Amino acid sequence: MSLENNKKIAEIFRNMSSIYKYLGGENRFRAIAYGKGAKVIEALQEDIAAYKTNHLLKEHSGIGESMKEKIGEFLKTGKIEKYEELKRIVPHELLDIMSIRGFGPQTLKRLHDELNISTKNEIIEALKDGSISMIKGFGQKKINNLILGLKLHKTIEDRMLLWNALEVGDKIVERIRLFPQVKQIALAGSCRRRKETIGDIDILIACEEKHRDEIISFVSSHEFAQKILAKGDTKVSIILKGVDKQIDFRIVNEDEWATALQYFTGSKEHTIHLRSIAKEKGYKLSEYSLTAIKNGVKINIKTEEDLYRTLNFQYIPAELREDNGEFESAFLRKIPELISLEDIKGDMHVHSNWSDGTNTIDEIVNHLRKEFSYEYIVMSDHSKASSIANGMDEKQILKQISFIKELNRKRGDSFVKTGIEVDILPDGSLDISDEILSQLDWVTASIHSNFKKDNTQRLVRAFENPYVSCIAHPTGRLIGLREPYQLDFQTILNVAKDTHTALEINAQPQRMDLNDDFASVAMEKGISLVINTDSHSLNDLKHMKLGVYIARRAWCQKSNILNTKSWRDILLFKNQKRKMN
Repeated sequence: MSLENNKKIAEIFRNMSSIYKYLGGENRFRAIAYGKGAKVIEALQEDIAAYKTNHLLKEHSGIGESMKEKIGEFLKTGKIEKYEELKRIVPHELLDIMSIRGFGPQTLKRLHDELNISTKNEIIEALKDGSISMIKGFGQKKINNLILGLKLHKTIEDRMLLWNALEVGDKIVERIRLFPQVKQIALAGSCRRRKETIGDIDILIACEEKHRDEIISFVSSHEFAQKILAKGDTKVSIILKGVDKQIDFRIVNEDEWATALQYFTGSKEHTIHLRSIAKEKGYKLSEYSLTAIKNGVKINIKTEEDLYRTLNFQYIPAELREDNGEFESAFLRKIPELISLEDIKGDMHVHSNWSDGTNTIDEIVNHLRKEFSYEYIVMSDHSKASSIANGMDEKQILKQISFIKELNRKRGDSFVKTGIEVDILPDGSLDISDEILSQLDWVTASIHSNFKKDNTQRLVRAFENPYVSCIAHPTGRLIGLREPYQLDFQTILNVAKDTHTALEINAQPQRMDLNDDFASVAMEKGISLVINTDSHSLNDLKHMKLGVYIARRAWCQKSNILNTKSWRDILLFKNQKRKMN
């Protein structure tokens, strides 16, 4: 079932929230309400029209009567008049800028009111010519923060987050796969290697030569193309309609599929290295074939496995094709069996509506039981220091522990584990007492404030707490929004190992923290890693595969990831740390 209505209404409500933030004053409560409403709608599992028809919206906290009316208006007319009215008050481009670090609603309002700035380009010019520095309160430190915010945002402006690129690319692949003329189709390039951000999406298609024109006409049609950048016999480059990102289609014959897929997947360095190796072994390798140099005979290559085997290498998984030691390992048959999504036995960092999640624990459990084959789930709602996330105090934590125990009793199992995402305070202490933490099945600790300072010693103290089993999103980065906070990562690794504490690979698309480089170093150090979704809605639970991609790029095996193990083994891990103290 399509969720397009949900996405459109959620986007409108999110924009209305931004506008109310911009207007300020008494509108701030409206801003909070519409922001929450957007999250609730985005998390719905079915088309919002069904919820409206069956009067089920009343069951979702955060959707008040005024919002219900606007939802009905949109479903009937395709627009919301109040939103159209608000758009006439606030310069629309400023809404997009509001998500950039440093450009809060009041900052933008002053830029608009005092310098008549309405676009990002005008902000850039005002920064260049010094106009902004003439506004009271806009000193060099604030200006530097604005420049840094624009620089960080350019990462996701010019490129796509991996999750977004896969959502777009997979939909296109599945649409084109319906053509009977298409023999093979796959994502290639950095998408297939699972790089954390993607420039252009590469799609490889194999078909008979006589059908190329049909396929080229289709992928360059109005259904897909906002603009055609290039069009030839074997390649089409377009700007994708509605996404404004470049898609490159390559069309090859079926007998060229394997060599083409290898060529268009690997990094430039990997591909050049492999061609050089092929030449040393007496072959000429191109995107179209592998041929013997001596007699020009074409080698029968049907799969990438065939290609690597012919050149005397173990198969190299797509995620490892970066020319970063994979050839040496493949020659010695020492590339490990990388972790797979099927190896994951549970998600150990999930938020419910006890803090800032949009779903009840019952809803989360029912969804997981239906869609996943997990053996356990750890509810890890925020603690009290995260007031913006409706964090729980000690009394609420104890109440949630009782609730979960009763839920498991009713279900006749122990599927739901008690946990917390406890805040690490600026001095490294935790905002929940050890007495309460000791009663939880699993404790994850994380930093949510004071990002501008060196947080090494702050984390060290948290590692040393006997009840902290894992540190969440350890570097604090948000791709395109916030750089990692300052850390001595080697010290962090040493303390993690010495204290027997796990590090998280957080699979939220904008976090991906630890990234693959840091995860690789931690894994080589012998530190246990946990792949978590940090879910705040049912839709977020799908991000687990993103965490697995990070782990695969880090050369992780099943044994390196703690939540591939049974809960009994996880308890042994947790208790080993407590025995050390």
